[in-house]
Amino acid sequence: MLGNFVTGTSVLAPAGMLPELSAGLGVGIRDAGLLITFGAVVLCIGSPLSAWLTSRIDRRLLLTATLLVLALGNLVSALAPNYAVLLLARLVMLAVGALYTPQSAGTVALIVPPEKRGGAMAYVFLGWSLAVALGVPLVTFAASHLGWREAYAVVGAIGLVAFALLWARLPGGLRAAPVDLKTWAAVGRNRRILALLGVSSLQTSGQFVVFTYFGPLLTGLTGAGPAEIGLVFALYGVFGFVGSVIASRIVDRWGSYNTSALFTSLMLAGIVGWSFGAGQFAVMAAAVAVWGLGFAASNSMQQVRLLTADPALAGASVSLNTSVLYIGQAIGSAVGGVLYAAGLLQVNGYVSTAMMALALCVLLIATRENKRAV
Repeated sequence: MLGNFVTGTSVLAPAGMLPELSAGLGVGIRDAGLLITFGAVVLCIGSPLSAWLTSRIDRRLLLTATLLVLALGNLVSALAPNYAVLLLARLVMLAVGALYTPQSAGTVALIVPPEKRGGAMAYVFLGWSLAVALGVPLVTFAASHLGWREAYAVVGAIGLVAFALLWARLPGGLRAAPVDLKTWAAVGRNRRILALLGVSSLQTSGQFVVFTYFGPLLTGLTGAGPAEIGLVFALYGVFGFVGSVIASRIVDRWGSYNTSALFTSLMLAGIVGWSFGAGQFAVMAAAVAVWGLGFAASNSMQQVRLLTADPALAGASVSLNTSVLYIGQAIGSAVGGVLYAAGLLQVNGYVSTAMMALALCVLLIATRENKRAV
């Protein structure tokens, strides 16, 4: 879970300090946002590729080495002399960091009994909720009060701690089923898995149209400063944490499909509130809290659904889902950047709403087909 916290904070850190990066590096807000877009492109390619190349490596060695690279990458970013070097350091760091989230999910499946996998996986993905609840606000605070370099250094230091703890606590000798070309072909023929991957892509694309530019959008629409922006990030993450806890408690009883539909509906409701409450800080903040309830829980439920869709393909499908999530980040942040640069601040919310509504429709169709199959 702590490793996912470091991974999530490393991936999302630029979103918490776009103004500071823009001013410190002499680039525009949109260019600073491209750190997330380009990083997501590397992540989406790296996740399935790394799953194939590393499927025979001991999980303890693999996960700890990945965390060490993330920690060192953040420390190098703190020393970057210009935008080009910072972007290069980020791309190298995330090319390796793409491993952590899907492989941590696969490792959970190796160390807990099948009947407890749903709750255990939701627990491990709390790390991403905490990344938004604590990590990104911490980055925002450090960047606004100390500087963006210091913010990267803080994330790097936390990464070193996570590396040491995981090395000390995770047992050795854990190995996943090897991933080969036949596995990928089988994934491509599985309609249930493909439908779930489509849901993941739409959910993430819809969120990142707005999420990447939370700070600038809040400033432009409501005049919010660093403290208010940090509060909104914290609300998103804290309620994401609460939603994940609730999901981990009810999924084994409700089933992953019903639980996923519930939390995707909450995300849609929150984004609708953000869109139609644009200009009113209190309304937008409350909407983000509702949105937050759904985001992390929906992600962890997608992982559980992929595991149950075909356990034999779990290693490949979970890795591919992570790749699809990063494709969604790239698409959403790119679309959001274009809209922001054009001054269409309110349109970001409406585009996000449309994407999330489509994701819910696909999810409900997939759920109905699954029930028929059962």
